[in-house]
Amino acid sequence: MGSVEARKPHAVCLPFPAQGHVTPMMRLAKLLHSRGFHITFVNTEFNHMRLIRSKGPDNIKGLPDFQFETIPDGLPPSDRDATQDVPSLFYSTRKNCLAPFKELVLKLNSSSEVPPITCIVSDGITGFGRKVGKELGIREVQFWTASACGFMAYLNFSEFIKRGIVPFKDESFRDDGTLDTPIDWIPGMKNIRIKDIPSFVRTTDINEIMFDFLGSESQNCLNSSAIIFNTFDEFEYEVLEEISAMFPHIYNIGPLPLLGRHVPNSQLKSLSSSLWKEDSKCLQWLDKWESKSVVYVNYGSITVMTEQHLKEFAWGLANSKHSFLWIVRPDVVMGDSAILPPEFFEEIKDRGLLVSWCPQEQVLAHPSIGVFLTHCGWNSTLESICAGVPIICWPFFAEQQTNCRYAYTSWGIGMEVNHDVKRDEIEALVKEMMEGDKGKAMRQKAQEWKMKAVEATDIGGSSYTSFERLIKEALI
Repeated sequence: MGSVEARKPHAVCLPFPAQGHVTPMMRLAKLLHSRGFHITFVNTEFNHMRLIRSKGPDNIKGLPDFQFETIPDGLPPSDRDATQDVPSLFYSTRKNCLAPFKELVLKLNSSSEVPPITCIVSDGITGFGRKVGKELGIREVQFWTASACGFMAYLNFSEFIKRGIVPFKDESFRDDGTLDTPIDWIPGMKNIRIKDIPSFVRTTDINEIMFDFLGSESQNCLNSSAIIFNTFDEFEYEVLEEISAMFPHIYNIGPLPLLGRHVPNSQLKSLSSSLWKEDSKCLQWLDKWESKSVVYVNYGSITVMTEQHLKEFAWGLANSKHSFLWIVRPDVVMGDSAILPPEFFEEIKDRGLLVSWCPQEQVLAHPSIGVFLTHCGWNSTLESICAGVPIICWPFFAEQQTNCRYAYTSWGIGMEVNHDVKRDEIEALVKEMMEGDKGKAMRQKAQEWKMKAVEATDIGGSSYTSFERLIKEALI
């Protein structure tokens, strides 16, 4: 191996094994690679197989200086092409992944084929990556792939216990108005209620894995040498100020899709992290519609719903009389495959298209898209900002509720759907967003945020500069 290659910094990138985490980590890995890093990207064996199924084996061959490795996730083998059960993944990665990851790091560090590891960039909720870095004396940073407002809310889970709010005594809190209680004591977060806090707070048992895992993993990020956020200063200004007051080593480098435009065109650019097979035919379909005339509907990679809710969405979209592109994953209906009645397809045959997965960034950037009906996951929220498209929010779980509240109150780009979705409400919201004054104002606001996001990621912008600092101060 040449001495030049030996001098390359080597980053090991460890995403949490779910689509919404693999995607931003891949974006960050490409950016680091474009700055001269050797990259080892670590997927679980299960997701590695899904990548091969979705993209073919060539996609994960990598390049000499961008390589893929795998570790087991500790769950029973499964060949399902679907997102794994989230609580089981939390439990299993926490319990089972430390040893195999440590073994992999030791193996890489003793190999003459790759440069010695300079740093481990681990997902904010893969605490085992941080532990391995500490044990082996390798510098480690956490990449929190969700919103900063979500992070701040998780940090305060322990405060909910101290204040006697959680655990709730019984399930009645869900319907008796308790969730509307205002919360005014979280630093940097105003105008929020219990229902806007990440959904895992809604528990009668504080040992429940979701509540315990997110509360403790977010706290543990503060023991790292640095935290990276996929956001930009102006977008989450108040929360970011409070976080940096308690932990000064934060780097806001988002939105990553826009920062990624600085990655030169290379073989690497086309490396995809999509675990589903994407249907790009929908892009040609979008070409035949007028500007801003199509509703794009996608609930992300994890959300599931009842068959009744699926039907309410379907008829709400149909009755709005607007054209729409709807992504219906095979596993979107709980424990069942999604079945919609023939009369629905008859009603929408000239103006609706249903596909199972799509290249979302390209879809959102298409001029025909007028509004995005979304679960408000962080990647989707940022991608809609990057495209300047307003949103209709139907948050499902985790910090999607928090993002949704911010979209409505702070960013002025979205309206919320009631959790128990009804067709009339969907029809009314779609019409308002596509034809009404509120919709116009939100479209305007989304365009303004897009301009600010472009500025932040321009050379010399706040996120661009923060990325430069990250490399110099925290990674090398």
